[in-house]
Amino acid sequence: MLLLFLAHNFLNRGWYKNLFRGRFTPMRLVQIGVNMLLLTAMLAQMYSGIVMSRHVFAFLPIDGGMAAARRLHILGAYWGFVLMSVHLGLHWNMFLNMAGRRGEGMFPRLSRPALFLAGLAIAVYGLSVFIRRDFPVYMFLRTEFVFLDYDEPVWLFYLDYICLMGFWVFLAHYVSKGLRKVSAHRAERRIT
Repeated sequence: MLLLFLAHNFLNRGWYKNLFRGRFTPMRLVQIGVNMLLLTAMLAQMYSGIVMSRHVFAFLPIDGGMAAARRLHILGAYWGFVLMSVHLGLHWNMFLNMAGRRGEGMFPRLSRPALFLAGLAIAVYGLSVFIRRDFPVYMFLRTEFVFLDYDEPVWLFYLDYICLMGFWVFLAHYVSKGLRKVSAHRAERRIT
């Protein structure tokens, strides 16, 4: 995960170079906020993972701190999952544009309303997963242990988490569309 995180940030290093340049529109402020929170969640996971590791990082002089590291790891993991999904949703237009450039697109026979309804269905199911799997309990550290049902089929676990990700992608995508419209409307009013 660390390698993927570093690779993604290396490939997008231009974002950091331009962080303080240009206009700070509502959309840009949301993106910066989400990215900084995601960076914090990833750093929390990395630090807590190192502290909790008793084998891989045995050469480091780390003593104690296991309870705090466990709490930090739960927070980093759950907030990180949600924030990564939101980050993906904020950039969803890029994926839609890439899919549209490939000839007829990835879904040539499906209309926009059909795709929207499919996305909405995934998002509604994802919201039910968010509630049913007690995400708020873990995100706000109301418990220090994660309880998993080991009798549950693995495919159902992954389906739930993919749909949960779909909920946050859907929500962030449509919030970003709204923010872009607000920015465009403000720019239009300034011109006239």
